[in-house]
Amino acid sequence: MSGAGGEAATRSWNPLRWFATGPDAPRITDPERVNQLYRRHRMSVMFAITCGYGFGYTCRLPLAVMKKPLLDEGVFTAEWLGLIGSAFSIGYAVGKLVNGFLADHANVRRFFSATVLLSALINLAMLGFVSPWAWAILWGLNGWFQGAGSPCSGVSLANWFSAKERGSYYGIFSSSHSLGEGLTFVFNSLLVTHLGWRAGFAGPGMFCLLVAFGILLLLRDRPETMGLPPVADWRNDHPAGTDRAVPAADPRRDQLRALRMPAMWVLGLASACMYVSRYAINSWGMLYLQEHRNYTLVEAGLMLGLNTGAGLAGCVVYGFISDRFFNARRPPVTFIFGVLEVIALLMIFYTPPGHPVVLSAAFILFGFTLSGLLAVLGGLFAVDIAGRRAAGAAMGFIGIVSYLGNALQEWVSGLLIQRGVTFATVTALNEQGQAVATQVKHYDFRSAIAFWIGASVLSLVLAASLWRVKTHE
Repeated sequence: MSGAGGEAATRSWNPLRWFATGPDAPRITDPERVNQLYRRHRMSVMFAITCGYGFGYTCRLPLAVMKKPLLDEGVFTAEWLGLIGSAFSIGYAVGKLVNGFLADHANVRRFFSATVLLSALINLAMLGFVSPWAWAILWGLNGWFQGAGSPCSGVSLANWFSAKERGSYYGIFSSSHSLGEGLTFVFNSLLVTHLGWRAGFAGPGMFCLLVAFGILLLLRDRPETMGLPPVADWRNDHPAGTDRAVPAADPRRDQLRALRMPAMWVLGLASACMYVSRYAINSWGMLYLQEHRNYTLVEAGLMLGLNTGAGLAGCVVYGFISDRFFNARRPPVTFIFGVLEVIALLMIFYTPPGHPVVLSAAFILFGFTLSGLLAVLGGLFAVDIAGRRAAGAAMGFIGIVSYLGNALQEWVSGLLIQRGVTFATVTALNEQGQAVATQVKHYDFRSAIAFWIGASVLSLVLAASLWRVKTHE
C-alpha cells in the first residue's frame, strides 16, 4: 500500500472520527420537506435529551441514597464519603469542561450515548470493590463521563431551538434533573432498603445500559448535517438586542470569545454557590432527615422525591415565564426564584419538629425554585450570552466552576458534620432481661446549615449583578 493510501486508511479507521460532527449536507430546497423534518427531529431530540439525561441520573446519585447504610455498617466514615463525593464532583467538573469543548465539534448523538454507556459500566464495576481509594477513582471517572450529558444536551438545544423559544424548551429539558433525582431517591431507596446498598449500584447500572441505546436511537446531529437551514433562519427568529455577528468558521474562536466575557465568570460563580445549596439537599438531605427528623430511609427518600417532583414544574414554569413575559430576559425571573429558594432553605432547617406539612411545603418550594435556578444559572443563560456556536464550551465552563463549588461543598460539609459528631449512651434490655449499654452516634448539622444558606444568598447577589448583560446568537 502506498504512503498516501496508508495515511488515508489510518484516517478512515481513526475511532475518534466516529464521534465528530458530520459535514454540512446539500441544503434541502423544498420548504414543506424542511418543515416536516424539523418538526419530527425536534421532538425526537427533546425526548432523547430529556429522558436520556434524566434517566442517566440514576448512575450519578446512588451514594446519596446509601450514605446511612454505609455509615451504619462501618464501611466508610462521613469524611471518607465526603471525599468520594468530592472525587465525583472534580471528575464531573473537569469532564464537563473538556466534554463541553468537544461537544461543539462532536456528533452529540454518538458522544452522549457512549458516555452514558461508560457510566453504567462503572456503576456495575463498583460492586467489585470496597476500598475507599478504589471507590474514589471509579467515582471520579464516573463524574467525567456524566459530565458529557449537559453539554451535549445544551448543544442540541442551541442547534435545534431558536432564541425566543429556547427558554421554554430548556425548561422542559431541565425537568430531567428532577426526573432523574426523583427516580434515584424513590426507587434506589427501595432497592437499598430491601436488597442492600449493592443493589443501589447494580440496578442503575443495568438500567442505563438500555438508556445509552435509546439515546443513540433518538438523538440527532446538527440540522445542517441533514440538509436543513440553521434554526434561527428556519424560524426567522433573530431577536432585537442580540449580537448577530457572523460566527467564526472554527467554533474555537467563538469558544474563546465566550470565555473572555466577565459575565460568564460571574455567572459561573453564581452557579457554583447555587450548587452548594443544591447538593446540600441532594447529597446530605437523606442523612439530615434521618438524623434530625427521625425519618426512615424510605420516608426520607419519599421527601426528597417530593422535592424533586416539584422541580419538574419549576424549570418548565421558569422557562415559560422568562420567554413569554420577559421577552427571553432571564435576570428578573432569576431574582424572584432566588429569593424564594432562600426562604425555602430557612423553612427546611428551622421549622420546629412536629410540623410535617410545613416541612413538606418547604421541600416542594425548594425543589420548584431550585429547578428554575438550575436551568438558568447552570446552562440556559450561559448559552444565551455565549451564542449557538459556543454552547457546549459555555456549559462546560459553567459546569466546571459549578462542580468545583460542589466539590468544596462535599469536603467542607463532610468535615463540619464529622466534627460535630457526638456519642450518647443508651441502655436497653436484651433478650435475657439484662441492661446493656450501647453508644449511639449523633450528627450535628448546625455549622453545615449556615454554610449552605450563606452560599445560597451569595448566589442570589451574584446573579442579580447580571441584570443588563447582552446576549448573542
